[in-house]
Amino acid sequence: MFNDLYKDSQDIKSYVTPLNLSQSAMVKMAKSVTFSTSSSASNLSSHPSFTSLASFNSLPASPLNQHFSQSMMEEALESAESIIKKWDPNSQSYRKIISLFRHSRKQAKEFIGCVRDLRRAMHFLVSQDSKSDKLVLAQNLMQIGMSMLEKEFFQILSSNRDHLDPDSASGQSTISSNSEFEVYMEYDEDDDDDDDELKKAGESISQVEKASALVMSDLKVIAETMISCGYGKECIKSYKLIRKSIVDEGLHLLGIEKVKNSQFHKMDWGVLEVMIKNWIKAANIGVTTLFKGEKLLCDHVFSASLTIGQSCFNQIAKEAGLNLFTLPELVAHKEKKQHHHERIFKLMDLYAAISDLWPDIEMIFSFDSLASVKTLVLSTLKKLKDSIHTCLKEFETMIHKDSSKELSPEGGVHKLTRTTMSFISSLSEYSRVLSEILAEHPLKTNTRLLESYFTAPILEDEHVNNHACSVHIAWLILVFLCKLDTKAESYNDVSLSYIFLVNNLQFVVDTVRSSQLKNLIGDDWLTKHEAKLKSYAEKYEKAAWTNVFLSLPAKTSAKLLPEEATTCFKRFHAAFAGAYLKQSSCVIVDAKLRDELKVSIARKLVPEYREFYEKYLPMLRQDRNIEMLVSFKPDNLENYLSDLFHGTPMLGGSSHSAASASLSSPSCFSIRCVKH
Repeated sequence: MFNDLYKDSQDIKSYVTPLNLSQSAMVKMAKSVTFSTSSSASNLSSHPSFTSLASFNSLPASPLNQHFSQSMMEEALESAESIIKKWDPNSQSYRKIISLFRHSRKQAKEFIGCVRDLRRAMHFLVSQDSKSDKLVLAQNLMQIGMSMLEKEFFQILSSNRDHLDPDSASGQSTISSNSEFEVYMEYDEDDDDDDDELKKAGESISQVEKASALVMSDLKVIAETMISCGYGKECIKSYKLIRKSIVDEGLHLLGIEKVKNSQFHKMDWGVLEVMIKNWIKAANIGVTTLFKGEKLLCDHVFSASLTIGQSCFNQIAKEAGLNLFTLPELVAHKEKKQHHHERIFKLMDLYAAISDLWPDIEMIFSFDSLASVKTLVLSTLKKLKDSIHTCLKEFETMIHKDSSKELSPEGGVHKLTRTTMSFISSLSEYSRVLSEILAEHPLKTNTRLLESYFTAPILEDEHVNNHACSVHIAWLILVFLCKLDTKAESYNDVSLSYIFLVNNLQFVVDTVRSSQLKNLIGDDWLTKHEAKLKSYAEKYEKAAWTNVFLSLPAKTSAKLLPEEATTCFKRFHAAFAGAYLKQSSCVIVDAKLRDELKVSIARKLVPEYREFYEKYLPMLRQDRNIEMLVSFKPDNLENYLSDLFHGTPMLGGSSHSAASASLSSPSCFSIRCVKH
């Protein structure tokens, strides 16, 4: 199976050097091994995984900075010829094993140690006798060893996709590089005792994570060996070929596909909403798992060379990263031109998702070669900011321009009130996003009016700065309340206009109190507007019931004559009947406010009428039309008042005179309002 996989990767350039090289060419090649070793060491000295490589270099062989004698060189060559040739396909001793590392980790350790000793032997030969035949033998053995390691590297990558998935790679970030090398290096003599090897990876990780740690360690040790021997280019070609396909496949499984501009601009917003919702979920997995795991794996495997690791990850992730962030960029660009304020919430979802991912994006795509990905993301965030701010301006303009003449005949909550407060309440759920955006776009109009109207609350959490959002939200509500005042003027009846203001302001106050808006605009705002609500209710009472209150004689007036008392009863009857019939068609939506207003009217009216009734009714007992004159008893009056503000009176009649005539009959006591 491996042979088939390997044939499929023939784009990987062969690095095997012809055996008939000249002596000078051989020396030059051997020197390249020495130089690459020095370079690798230099890179590692500043790399986080330097300790790990140091552990690996503790193999039973003399390091470069230690004296390497003639006998040690010959011993290294003899050992290399014996061990490496076992894996040469052209050798009689070739062992037909698919995977060296899977077959015997002890022999894999031996093979790696042998290659590293061979590298040191070549270094010694170049320094002692650059024309030695042994240098030719050493180079030939090195080619065989590198060929074997390249195939092994490819095989491990191909056959361990599950152990090298992004989740597994991310999980290994908690395991120290040093412990991973210990897993590889400290093999037991018994090759079958894999459990002891796995224990070296740490008791705190699962079996799957342990297996992943072993695979990652194998890849790392092969990569470091090949890089130190000057074969890094060949190594990373295999890596990029396989890992890029895994990243691309991962994005495909997440539903991330390339979208053409022409196709995108024809899409319905309903389709785009679903795409945005799915993209947010996919992007979170893509960044925090797929790309992050891939970078951790790449950094781990190529810790011997930061430059190689950067180059490798760049070629694996750059195209995929740009592909991932294409959709939000297209959405931001489209909405910047179209300006539909109701779409602001999906734009803010998109902005919040990308902002939350930005620290990971910045870390993952930190190399200069990947700057285009970060540039695209930052550009997208800027366009989204502009689009969101434009949506806010469009919303404010929509309130200003609303010219709908349709009003509720009973003074109920206007449709604009419901839609506006629903929108503003939803905005409050995005206070963090809005604060970031509005901090760059402070209000510039009517600031004095706003300052006199609103003081932003002081938040307990000093780390949260929602001031810009609080001010803007308060401004939008103020703009809307001004629009409500204008609409109230459309009513012909003053009392009904105040009922309208009471209902709609109550709805606004209730929305603020029961939502995140309360935290943004504060208790002071609520207190002021509750006082304003009370003021509207008092003005309604004055406009609707003053004539009824004034129809009764003042307490300080002289005692009335029977004729005067009769006139007062008639005047009160007419005033109350007219007010009742007009006000019984009104509605007050809030039950608490409705009851409070009825109680307030009753307290002002019923005691006064009861006193008048009890004082003057006895002197009219002899009047044969007493029932017609005194239509209302005090208790009945309370019943009538208790049924106000439900908006559905049972009594018909289109004119005030008809209503008055109906209430003039003895049957008037049966006239009741149907409660909602």
